[in-house]
Amino acid sequence: EVQLQASGGGLVQTGESLSLSCAASGITFDDYAIGWFRQAPGKGREAVSCISRSDGTTYYADSVKGRFTISGDDAKNTVYLQMNNLQPEDTAVYFCNAEVNDGQGWDDYWGQGTLVTVSS
Repeated sequence: EVQLQASGGGLVQTGESLSLSCAASGITFDDYAIGWFRQAPGKGREAVSCISRSDGTTYYADSVKGRFTISGDDAKNTVYLQMNNLQPEDTAVYFCNAEVNDGQGWDDYWGQGTLVTVSS
């Protein structure tokens, strides 16, 4: 069973930094990606960033390019999202997501959300 454990949210002021962690377990296939989505109050869920664990390809939403960095630690099966220069519009619940190719298609898995609040 795939499990994702997200952590690292909190309350910061504008311009400060936070790092989110997503510890993955139970993934038995090599072709998968782990990333972060976020959902702000009253808005839909949007993709923030993801990283392919098979080839290291990364994706960033335009709104976070240059401020957020995603990375992975194979030994710990953990993906990190370093968020710098946080802005009030980054306030949201951040969800860890894994997309796993089991050879027959892609399956989605979600971790619990972690709240990031950026005060102005």
